[in-house]
Amino acid sequence: MTDHVLPWSLFFFAVVARLVPGPRTIDDAFITFRYARNLVAGLGFVYNPGEHVLGTTTPLYTLLLAGLARLLNSGDYPSLALILNALLEGLSVALLYHLGQALSGSRLFGVALGLLWAGAPMGVTFAIGGMETPLATFLLIATLYAYIAQRSRLSALLGGLATLTRPDALIAPALTLLDMTLRRPGKDEHPLSPSLRPPSLVLRLLRCLPWAEAALFLAVIAPWLAFATVYFGSPLGQSIVAKSVAYRLPPTAALASWLQTLSVPFFEHEAIPGYPAFIGFVAYLTLYLVGAHDLVRRCPRSLPLFLYPALYVSAYVAANPLIFRWYWAPPLPFYFLGILAGVRALLRDMLSFSPRTQRGAAPMFAAVAALFFGLSLNGWTLHPDHGPDRPAPRMAFIRLEALYANVAHTLKGNLLDGQTIAAGDIGVLGYATGAPILDTLGLVSPEASRYYPLSSDAYVGNFAIAPALIAAAHPDYVVILEVYGRKTLLADPAFQASYRLVQRWDDPVVNELYRTNGLLVFVRQQAGE
Repeated sequence: MTDHVLPWSLFFFAVVARLVPGPRTIDDAFITFRYARNLVAGLGFVYNPGEHVLGTTTPLYTLLLAGLARLLNSGDYPSLALILNALLEGLSVALLYHLGQALSGSRLFGVALGLLWAGAPMGVTFAIGGMETPLATFLLIATLYAYIAQRSRLSALLGGLATLTRPDALIAPALTLLDMTLRRPGKDEHPLSPSLRPPSLVLRLLRCLPWAEAALFLAVIAPWLAFATVYFGSPLGQSIVAKSVAYRLPPTAALASWLQTLSVPFFEHEAIPGYPAFIGFVAYLTLYLVGAHDLVRRCPRSLPLFLYPALYVSAYVAANPLIFRWYWAPPLPFYFLGILAGVRALLRDMLSFSPRTQRGAAPMFAAVAALFFGLSLNGWTLHPDHGPDRPAPRMAFIRLEALYANVAHTLKGNLLDGQTIAAGDIGVLGYATGAPILDTLGLVSPEASRYYPLSSDAYVGNFAIAPALIAAAHPDYVVILEVYGRKTLLADPAFQASYRLVQRWDDPVVNELYRTNGLLVFVRQQAGE
């Protein structure tokens, strides 16, 4: 009975924790929503009708939202995404319970792991934010759990679906396939044995490759790869290309972002003034390594699970892209698992010298897990200072989205058919107005990428808009944060002669956070004005 009650209880807790805040939709999610809406409308897999550009990195989530919208006859994509994400997160939490119990042999461990993710501000924020993160997280957990449970073919199928949700999820199925190659059953010699000569080594590796699992993985992703190549010209998302040339970052920006994130997995900085981030990072990394060693020794097939967060973070640090907050979430459930396993292993070893002290290990583990959960609650607020007045994570910040919604509402009444809006943040504007969009970053407008990168003196922050792009495309409206154009558009006489400032929207918190002086709306002047 308990085996059913506990996971179902965790499932419902996770779902409620995501439904209570209501939608607090992130700007990028609206890009996916517009793709899904155009699909349902019969316009194709496009952002701007007639332009075959793959500006989303989550085709599976886009198709799933479009299917739900058609099935339920609903065009309310933020609410559809909220409900879908809440259910997916509930399933993830239930799976984490079973995964934790299977690896540790302890229900208490499974409950602690599930409960921590159920209330984690990081998990909740992107579920209510409409992002694909909950689907990616669920499929990653399912992929690695299926592999640990020796359901390798199911794991390969799930890994393919995860890769179609986010391309960086490819790391997980790649690790499981590699692990299968190195531990093929029935082999009396390791495939990488130094006694093998190069030709023999190649033959042994070929024999050890998990061909069936690899074929299943490819069977899942191949249809999309073929379609994307024909329809878009490439299966590689335009957003990946655009971000690689448009943003200007210090060489250690990604490293700093990850060090900060991994040092506060339970939002310790919200509860402890002057929290020493470096000490936190070292402490949690040590616990993770101790826990990983303990559980891999108990279950060798869990090695890919513990390698996944390390390779995921390493890949981002090496590539050094601009780290958006939702990039942090996918490895965190596994990071939680390793930390809890480390706590459990240390308590077990410290209290192993007598039966009486051994009995204290479980209550002490429960107390530490409760402490982690309590710290995470400090990342929530009962009354957010903007958006719906419902309990929500503090990091579910949508002030900028609210400004763009105000702009979109005003513009929608003035836009003529076919008039184009150029913007650096296209999500809310594009979704709310439905107008043709010139994406100055280049996510859905590949022609923009040829104007980047700019010279270093053009940037105030990570991004600046190229004046030559606006001059060449001559959009009807330009909507930008002032910081995006401070040293480019706003200092360009040709732009000032061609465009007139018609609105300025301010939010003191947004201005401080983005180091900007408002959100500016320009309209193209007609000849003679």
